[in-house]
Amino acid sequence: MGPLKDQSIRLIGRIESPAEFAQVIVKTGRAGEITRLSDVGRVELGSQTYGQVFTLDGQPAAGLAIYQAPGANALNVANEVHDKMAVLKREFPQGLISDIPFDTTKFVEQSIHEVYKTLYEAAFLVLIVILVFLQDWRAMLIPATTVPVTIIGAFAAMAALGFTVNFSTLFAIVLAIGIVVDDAIVVVEGAVHNIEKGMSGREAASAAMRQLLGPIIGITLVLMSVFLPAAFLPGLTGRMYAQFALVIAATALLSAINAATLKPTQSAMWLRPAVPPERRNVFYRAFNRVYDRIERWYAGLIAAMVSRSLLMAAVALALIAVTGYWFSRVPTGFLPIEDQGYMIALVQLPDGASLERTQKTLDKVFEITRKTPGVARVVNIAGVSALDNSATLSSAGVSYIILKDWSERGKGEDLMSLFNNLNAALGAIPEADILVMPPPPIQGVGNDAGFTMQVELRDGSFDMAKLQSVTNAIVANAKTQSALQMALASFRSSVPQYRLEVDRVKTEALQVSLDQVFAALGGYLGSTYVNQFNQFGRVFQVYVQADSQSRLRLEDIENMFVRNKDGQMIPLGTLVTISPTVGPSLISLFNLYPTATIIGLPAQGVSSGQALTLMEEIARRTLPPGTGFEWSAMSYQEKLVGNQMYIVFALALLLVYLVLAGQYESWYAPISVILSVPLSFIGPVLALSALTESGLNNNLYVQIGLRAAGRPILDAATEAARARFRPIVMTSLAFILGVVPLVLASGAGASARVSIGMTVFTGMIASTCLAVLFVPPFFAVMQRFEEWRKARRGLSPADRPAE
Repeated sequence: MGPLKDQSIRLIGRIESPAEFAQVIVKTGRAGEITRLSDVGRVELGSQTYGQVFTLDGQPAAGLAIYQAPGANALNVANEVHDKMAVLKREFPQGLISDIPFDTTKFVEQSIHEVYKTLYEAAFLVLIVILVFLQDWRAMLIPATTVPVTIIGAFAAMAALGFTVNFSTLFAIVLAIGIVVDDAIVVVEGAVHNIEKGMSGREAASAAMRQLLGPIIGITLVLMSVFLPAAFLPGLTGRMYAQFALVIAATALLSAINAATLKPTQSAMWLRPAVPPERRNVFYRAFNRVYDRIERWYAGLIAAMVSRSLLMAAVALALIAVTGYWFSRVPTGFLPIEDQGYMIALVQLPDGASLERTQKTLDKVFEITRKTPGVARVVNIAGVSALDNSATLSSAGVSYIILKDWSERGKGEDLMSLFNNLNAALGAIPEADILVMPPPPIQGVGNDAGFTMQVELRDGSFDMAKLQSVTNAIVANAKTQSALQMALASFRSSVPQYRLEVDRVKTEALQVSLDQVFAALGGYLGSTYVNQFNQFGRVFQVYVQADSQSRLRLEDIENMFVRNKDGQMIPLGTLVTISPTVGPSLISLFNLYPTATIIGLPAQGVSSGQALTLMEEIARRTLPPGTGFEWSAMSYQEKLVGNQMYIVFALALLLVYLVLAGQYESWYAPISVILSVPLSFIGPVLALSALTESGLNNNLYVQIGLRAAGRPILDAATEAARARFRPIVMTSLAFILGVVPLVLASGAGASARVSIGMTVFTGMIASTCLAVLFVPPFFAVMQRFEEWRKARRGLSPADRPAE
């Protein structure tokens, strides 16, 4: 008869505690003697690695770095991390606390908040301009409703294109405010003009649209032609341009649809006969008197200039030539350095310095930085070389200096002031080379701002002494250049080391395999993974290694043993020879070549483009055959851009020319518009030249702004006559005041906003002041040329295409 029930047998296999590991038997004798692990060693719960030390505000801590996955929303990730940590805190043991001292998304959040603030300010200023010119609150409401309608449509277009809310898209929306109201202003101004003739609202709106639908479509096509070519640039720059250009193009299209449908309806419903000018308030009457004088002066000036059209065209061409030459001399850059709320201090001790020495140096860094006004928190990591892709290195460390919130800082606590002060203060620490650097403008592209050069050995050798020599020569030369603020290389090829050679013949004679020798050395001096154990519901690894007191001297290596095939213990001292030598502590490869990284910063008033050119000249003079250099991180992206933008500018002008040629039905009339486009560059060139010392240069945001600044010229060229002078000035002033908040920006992301704002602001002023003057003479010259050609072909003026 079988058993009445089944029972399970549970076999205890994996050891689960240090006490159990200590009881593991490592040897038994013939008489039953037992040697346990606790008899020859000690067992403890410890860290997986002891190569780094993490401290927060001078106190021991454990750091956890969290990075967003590709395509994830940074702000959502940050919020989820905060929420998760709030839940985990409840289960922490007594005495354990958590904090998030270093959060790069605060800069993103604050920057977006500042851009939204700029958006509201720009919209308000634009509406003020419209009210002052139209002098009718009903008329003002029609363009006012264009802003939210088109912006909502712009966000829908962003979602359809897969774009996120970021600097490029928000800048596009800010600039689009001045664009989207233009079509509405033209429709309203046309309807108001017809109402003044005695038409009803519906008749006035219909008549205005019969006249303006063609120009609205033409202007929209021109705008899209200006921006669309930039969407096809490759690389990181192309991605930023694409988002800006496509959002602007989408808003222009939406603005045209809005102007052709909603605006006439609103004009018909809302507009009423205006109050006679003499019955308007004091401000409006005063404004009209001033404006009328300006309009009369403008009409007289245009008449005089058109009568001397050849001379005026020559003057304009001379201005264009001077502007082009001057623009080519403006320092170039890629992205401006932003105040992202923190800085990075790179610490490099002498070769072979221990982790304890590095930690003591970082403690001094903390003592200095915590007393610096404007500094909130300090995160120190000893044993990490930030210049070598965060590789473990005992003689290197990094300090993340977190600054106070932008609103809490006072005078002298801006990024550049803190940067200069901390570099001077930390540079006085004699034990190490310490360099404070701003973070890279784009997170993840490099480890810091400034330039990054890779010096390579390309002759197929690993002659690290040669690499060290040429790297030192480049750095030494760079430090003598007044155009460079600093230069530093982390590569060290002469770190004290010991060379250990195995006597292979003796090893084989003593019945020991080379694998056993290497495994013993690795286990004693490093560590060897042997097992796993379960603790706290998780699986951890078990490592064995020689105790630290047993591997402090060279003699300790000789006294270590390895077992041969006969079970005998052979001292390693009989198998190896130890001799002092030098070599690199880290070997980095770039494009599979041994490389040394050089980083640096341009001096105040020197652009990144000038710094790259200077470093290239130094490298070419210094590097011997068999070596070379390449750019990495942000420097690589800057060099990748090259002259692509100028090609895109030319392509945009070509598309604009073709669109205008189709609209005018003439190959010659659009030339007067195209020739006037460079006139808008005069303003940005003057601003860039004047503000170079403050860090403004021809960077990516400036180039984006130049595209936006060229837009009103096209509008002015098509309507440059006295009858259209008022709407031209109104739309231009609306655009100019719309970017004033960008020019006056401060706080997070201010560098980018000032760069693009100053460019558009000065470009618009130059465009408005010069284009309305020189386009009519250009047009007169081209008109006469075309009529001359028609006359030579025997055609009458009536036979030529309508302009």
